[in-house]
Amino acid sequence: MKAISRSPLPENFLRLPIKSTNFPSPRLQFTNPQNPSNSRPPLPRFSIDSSKSPTPLTPVGPPPLVVVGSANADIYVEIDRLPEEGETISARSGQTLAGGKGANQACCGGKLEYPTYFVGQVGEDAHGKLITAALEDGGVRLDHLATVAEAPTGHAVVMLQSGGQNSIIIVGGANMNCWPDALSDSDLEVIRNAGIVLLQREIPDSVNIQVAKAARNAGVPVILDAGGVDAPIPQELLDHVDIFSPNESELSRLTGCPTESFEQIVQAVEKCYKMGVKQVLVKLGAKGSAFFTQGEKPIRQPIISAAKVLDTTGAGDTFTASFAVALVEGKSKEECLKFAAAAASLCVQVKGAIPSMPDRESVLNLLQSV
Repeated sequence: MKAISRSPLPENFLRLPIKSTNFPSPRLQFTNPQNPSNSRPPLPRFSIDSSKSPTPLTPVGPPPLVVVGSANADIYVEIDRLPEEGETISARSGQTLAGGKGANQACCGGKLEYPTYFVGQVGEDAHGKLITAALEDGGVRLDHLATVAEAPTGHAVVMLQSGGQNSIIIVGGANMNCWPDALSDSDLEVIRNAGIVLLQREIPDSVNIQVAKAARNAGVPVILDAGGVDAPIPQELLDHVDIFSPNESELSRLTGCPTESFEQIVQAVEKCYKMGVKQVLVKLGAKGSAFFTQGEKPIRQPIISAAKVLDTTGAGDTFTASFAVALVEGKSKEECLKFAAAAASLCVQVKGAIPSMPDRESVLNLLQSV
């Protein structure tokens, strides 16, 4: 297999700060930093204490959100209804936009003005260029985005119905192929220096397991979004996950339990505890969300109603990434849920996954109005 080239960490990732920085504290408040719209999110930097030998690295500024996952070209077709078996129907319109659960979540972090890295793969094709440009525009650091020659960029066909609901078919491409047997030291380094790591199930389980183990060994919390491959989750992966985040249907499928009522959801979450996960973040669609911690009372968050619902694609990714950003900023679980609900409410009002990710100022303005 041809070797995959991954860019090393930027030269300024490990360097002495020349002057005091104005990075926000790791425990940020929900305030708008008023960065220019074309500015990049701050890189995490490290200082060296010259009074000690050997000289340890100490973090300066907020530890980044690191998203390891998929990047897709989403091929949207707008339809009135799904076709029946053997039936051909016409779409009202169609377009191709950047997406994929990993890229969506990374772009959400970047648009929320939190330092965010994306570790993933695209092919040497037009779709790969489309995704790279979208992530750059979202303020995501792409030092760990690999381009592979042996596989095309992953893509998805999104069938969007008039009510905003969607059905999706995924073609894995570079997301599921050509990963190295072992992640590079550079990739592992950015994972170990993260404030929080986000994973999904649109890349091989073997990659997720490597990432989760590296993060756990470094004391970095890991959130696993259950979306992606419809298959049992390896126990080795669950053993290294801090927060497991399914939606209703994923929770039902993975536990074999019905999830139509909240009482049934509670019972399904109990099964998750038996699988080794101690915290579960459940996305309930129009019914809101709930955060479960074993031995504690669930925390429930209703939706923040949207003025209009155009497209629910990416709403779950927006919710999960926004929750992660609020969590790494030191907010309470209740505040994290509310912040994520506001972000998701804004997301569903715009077509497309990455194009619909809200900026921080918009989320804060919505929170102030509810």
